[in-house]
Parts: sequence; C-alpha cells; structure tokens
Amino acid sequence: MDYTVVSYAAYLPIATGVTIWVARTLSRNGRIFLADVFSGDERLADAVNHLLVVGFYLINLGFVALWMRNDEAVDTVAGVFNALSYKLGTVLLLLGVMHLGNVYVLNRIRRRGALERQQRPPVAPQGWVAPTRA
Repeated sequence: MDYTVVSYAAYLPIATGVTIWVARTLSRNGRIFLADVFSGDERLADAVNHLLVVGFYLINLGFVALWMRNDEAVDTVAGVFNALSYKLGTVLLLLGVMHLGNVYVLNRIRRRGALERQQRPPVAPQGWVAPTRA
C-alpha cells in the first residue's frame, strides 16, 4: 500500500472542507462588521464580502493544492499522520493569518470612517461672523 497516496487522499478533502467552512463562517458573521465598516451601506458590504470570499478561496485552495506535494515518501501509518498534521497545521495557520490580516485592514478602514464622521459638523454652517477686536 502506498501511504503517500493515502496521505494525499486524506489531506485534500480535509483541507478543502476546513477552507470552505472557514470561508462560510467568516462570510456569514463578517457581513455585520462590513456593514459597520461601510457606514450601513448593505449593498457595498455584500459586494466586498463576496469579493473577500472569492479571494479567500483562490488563495487558500491554491495553497492547499501546492502544499499537497510530499518531498519525502510516506512509508508508515505514523508517517501519514505526521504528514497530515504538518500540512493541515500549516493550512490552518495560513487561514488564521489571512483572517487576522483582513480584520486588521477592515478595522483601520472602520476607524478612519468613524474619525471622519466625528469631524463633520452636525448641521451646515448658517453664516459667517467677522472676528471682533477687543
């Protein structure tokens, strides 16, 4: 039995399934955050959410495919678990880093929008008063 093929057969569906689950979870729960980032513009939040999910899939599934290759032959059942733990751990770390990076960037956008909203006067100026000399 070729254990290298067994490790591929286990790695690919697990890594793909985890990627899909994370993308769906982030998309569903991140929608509210994105709506806040874009000042309640639901259409823009949905569009950005969809674009983020597509990019997330492309990057992570591409990495999963590239990372599937083994440089060393897997000879034992223990080797299968070693290869799987190393590969899946790397994929999970990549998913976490990408998530943190997205949250960081979106939070900066959100803060900038909040600062801009604070600096706008609540009503338009109604006139101009000349300074007086004392």
